[in-house]
Amino acid sequence: MAVNRRQFLSGAGVALAQTPQLGGDWDVVVAGGGPAGIGAAIGAARAGAKTLLIENHAFLGGVGAWGLGMTINQMLPGGRTRGEVHDMVVSRLKVYGDEALMIRDHALITNVEYLKVVLMDALEAAGVKYLLHARVAGATVERNRVAGVVVASKEGMRKIRARAVVDATGDADVAFFAGAETMKGRETDGFLSPMTLNLIVTNVDVDAARKAMAGGASKRLLDQARSKYPLLPETMSLSPFPLNNAVTINHSGTKLRGSLDATKLEDFTEAERYCRRQAIQIAEALREFGGPAFARAQLANTGPQIGVRETRRVKGAYLLTEDDAKNGSRFDDAIAWRSGFLDIGFVRYERMKVHDVPYRSIVPAKMDGLLVAGRCISATHVGAAAGKSMGNCMATGHAAGIAAAFSVARGKPPRELKVADIQAQLAKDGVDLKRHPNQEDLKA
Repeated sequence: MAVNRRQFLSGAGVALAQTPQLGGDWDVVVAGGGPAGIGAAIGAARAGAKTLLIENHAFLGGVGAWGLGMTINQMLPGGRTRGEVHDMVVSRLKVYGDEALMIRDHALITNVEYLKVVLMDALEAAGVKYLLHARVAGATVERNRVAGVVVASKEGMRKIRARAVVDATGDADVAFFAGAETMKGRETDGFLSPMTLNLIVTNVDVDAARKAMAGGASKRLLDQARSKYPLLPETMSLSPFPLNNAVTINHSGTKLRGSLDATKLEDFTEAERYCRRQAIQIAEALREFGGPAFARAQLANTGPQIGVRETRRVKGAYLLTEDDAKNGSRFDDAIAWRSGFLDIGFVRYERMKVHDVPYRSIVPAKMDGLLVAGRCISATHVGAAAGKSMGNCMATGHAAGIAAAFSVARGKPPRELKVADIQAQLAKDGVDLKRHPNQEDLKA
């Protein structure tokens, strides 16, 4: 959807008149305002549902915003659109040009301050209402059907009713609170992928820095400096940030600290305290050991929250697996496809094939009124790692939002919907589900 700069800027302040009251009844409530939730909310609204999105933080974007300019992968695989929902975000970022957006292969690199506003405008253009500073703290269940969510806010605990709910929290919070069956971690030992607090280092010669840290150079630097800075991560990568003389650093985070569970308060706290000290040590080590490119480097910013790669996943009628990712599995009930790499956060990284996501993987096995999207869909530990790129999460969200809207319109639980109807609506929204893996550009 094309939008020019004047149209974009004229939307400023519209939200003041559109902010919904907390509570009330909704066709579809989407929990979580990251890429999956954005896709779900826009998908539901475009399909005709009265839609409310609930987000815990002060802004939308999830790790796309927390990551401070880390690459938003698989938004344009092969340089091609994934459909109108993805385009609503990309086109609005393009309005601001290089100040807001760099496109590298399939990935977006954004100035997240623009991204936060772009996402609000995209939701408002689709007719979605949203609430910030509202944490999902429970679920309302009636006769084995999720009938709404409970949110915690400065006003206390409030119930918000919905005829269908999409759980895009990443941690399967709604599903967990509702009593749906969930899984967590690696099947053999419960291991969870490391968490990472991304950071921005400024006053850097960016081109020289990226060349200096190429190949195994960053790991050698970290190994050399670790005796002085013991919290340094095992590995890290640098991305150019759309501000002059700055880079975003993504790294292996808590990997050397050991497996921590972001659904446990003590573990989540430990991850934050560990990584905030770690970020300072990374900046200090780069300035001391990184050579001329980093000689005057300064730590400019860290994420408002640590980035979580893996927690709970919902058990659906189908469990996506490593074999599906490696073999490029196709399904008759496909509602999305996932491209990119099998990526267990600085633990394992290897090529995979484009593969379908079946509808059965976004519908909980034993709970009605609920769909899931993003990294908490039904998958194994490795199967989940194959699909967590943000463009893939937005795609499953788009499908889940459509399904939620159709469930309301047809008066049927999600599991009883005709998948062909969902596929037809996806096609109307510009999604090509028949795209063959061999056509895909799988650059890192």
